[in-house]
Amino acid sequence: MGIQSIINVIDVKINNVSMKETLEAIEVFIKERRPSYIVTPNTDHIVKLHRDPEFRKVYDGAALVCADGAPVLWAAKFLGKPLKEKVSGSDILPRLCEIAQKKGYKIFFLGGKPGSALKAAEVLKEKHPNLQVVGVYCPSFGFEFDDNENRRIVDMIKSSRPDMLLVGLGAPKQEKWIYKHYKELDVPVSIGIGGTFEFIAGMIRRAPKWMQRVGLEWLWRLTMEPKRLWKRYLVEDLEFFWLVMKQKMGK
Repeated sequence: MGIQSIINVIDVKINNVSMKETLEAIEVFIKERRPSYIVTPNTDHIVKLHRDPEFRKVYDGAALVCADGAPVLWAAKFLGKPLKEKVSGSDILPRLCEIAQKKGYKIFFLGGKPGSALKAAEVLKEKHPNLQVVGVYCPSFGFEFDDNENRRIVDMIKSSRPDMLLVGLGAPKQEKWIYKHYKELDVPVSIGIGGTFEFIAGMIRRAPKWMQRVGLEWLWRLTMEPKRLWKRYLVEDLEFFWLVMKQKMGK
């Protein structure tokens, strides 16, 4: 397994793993029963990591760091350190459900837009009738600042005893929430998956496969949600390419 192989992309240490190796690592984490979490850096994450020390601390504690997004793969190749494959939360979840049905693993869905996680669970259970989704919860906006609500969520997850926790709250909120609670939750694997519930539920259309393959998924998402995403993709994430050039030049 390539979990020990590390590629440095703009001071972010990424495990050079394929999707197959990632799924194998997740099964190992489940068997070991030690609480752990996985992060999936894309350009947005990497830019935020250079500005947010708290987010950086979250990354430092991750059991596995998987590259999410073609630009990250392009950057690694440009820097002479190619990564094997894109491993995004949106691609991980459907495959995890296949494995979970076969192996009897239990899953908890947290987050997403109202109704999206519940609908996603229904869609996935139609494909995998024996899938055990042991909990679905969509907290209200700003819940992370409400101690009582956080206590309620933690107790809900602990009582469900899932093998995997999938959190769709957007970055860096989802990663920070996982980091704050993962030891107490005692879930073998927690993963932040962004808008994956909405994709599976059919609330947001995901880019066609050909756009995903050629690295234009960001453009598709921008056209789907221009008001929410224009600043991220057209302003903030431009810093990513500047940082890549600085590393290339040895600065």
